[in-house]
Amino acid sequence: METSVEDMIYYDVTDHKMVRGEGVYLYDDAGEAYLDCASATFNLSLGYSHPAVIGAVQKQAELAIHLTSSFRSEPVDDLVRKLVACSPGNLTRVHVKVGGGSEANEGAIKMAQNATGRSEVITLFRSHLGQTMMMTSMSGNAFRKAPFPLLYPGSLQVPDPYCYRCFYGQDRAHCGLMCVDRLDDFLEYASSGRVAAIIVEPISGNGGNIVSPDGYLPALRQFCDRHGIALILDEIQTGIGRTGHMFAAQHFGVEPDAITVGKGLGGSGAQVAAILTNNRLAGLPGHHHSFTYGANLLAAAAASVTLDIVGRPEFLANVTATGAHIMARLTELQRRFRCIGDVRGVGLMIGAELVNDNREPDVALTNELAARSMEHGLILRTSRYGHGNVIKIRPPLILTMAQADEICDRFESLLSAVTS
Repeated sequence: METSVEDMIYYDVTDHKMVRGEGVYLYDDAGEAYLDCASATFNLSLGYSHPAVIGAVQKQAELAIHLTSSFRSEPVDDLVRKLVACSPGNLTRVHVKVGGGSEANEGAIKMAQNATGRSEVITLFRSHLGQTMMMTSMSGNAFRKAPFPLLYPGSLQVPDPYCYRCFYGQDRAHCGLMCVDRLDDFLEYASSGRVAAIIVEPISGNGGNIVSPDGYLPALRQFCDRHGIALILDEIQTGIGRTGHMFAAQHFGVEPDAITVGKGLGGSGAQVAAILTNNRLAGLPGHHHSFTYGANLLAAAAASVTLDIVGRPEFLANVTATGAHIMARLTELQRRFRCIGDVRGVGLMIGAELVNDNREPDVALTNELAARSMEHGLILRTSRYGHGNVIKIRPPLILTMAQADEICDRFESLLSAVTS
């Protein structure tokens, strides 16, 4: 009996076979179209097959596909200049010899350890920092660490700024940002006293679309300054226009010591990532963090044209407008469907938290909505790899207002079908 391809592929795949993508839509081999609210793996900032990205890659492919990063090249030079120009003003150095977000986060941590002479790293509950062993070890979910007998040491996880389910039982109007104030206790009693860095997502990607409350990141910046700790923002998902600003750091009004970026930087799926740092974190020798396909010429060409498009004021204004429209529509649905406990987001990084009648997390309902979403022409993904109770709505940033309504109409139809 012939072995099926499904049995040969190591990881699980669905029965759907996709053949092409265009804009915000993905098409299967039966000709059905699905509006992709996950932007593939949250990385298609310009949607599928954007003509400018395709053109840039084709043009570069005729010259050279790859070059060792020891040499300079115009695509990489151009990308570096543009990243510095659009990032917070204190970030003046760019490391592009990384191929993905996990490598970028790990590199930023190495830079902080090298610069401070310290070793430990503080991360957040529910954080997802990547898939390498170091990043798996430092992320905030036990189920991700459980299969592995040897984990990277030297990190401690602290409560995230999850106002809807505050760890400290407070409300934002009166809490005084305990999630920052209590960090002194963690530093004193839970660390070795040698903390090099804090790395946080301004809005959690896989952890449930938890939005940092007003004042949180500036207060965290002050805490880090008091203790000589580097502040790293993981903007693998929030960066490159997702919040209506080029970086979420600009939305929240904070200047970190480093920003890691990937995913949406590739526009229509080019594999590219980078670490942006200030001079404080400069100086890590290149041989300590350098990967074969980092600084790839095709990826750099795609990223450069992506920055040109996303950086236009009218483009970012559309992200803000369509995101606000979806948030308003979801808030209206929240009044009609008791299963929607909370709606939160900035720009086109939006989450809807699903709850049962006791307002407890309803993971089963969340997974059922995602599983049945394609019946209604949507592609939806959930938080915490199916362990969470948040539906994530992060379509490509080229979304039109009509398509925003299409998302909400189809989501309403899905909710009615599943909960009736």
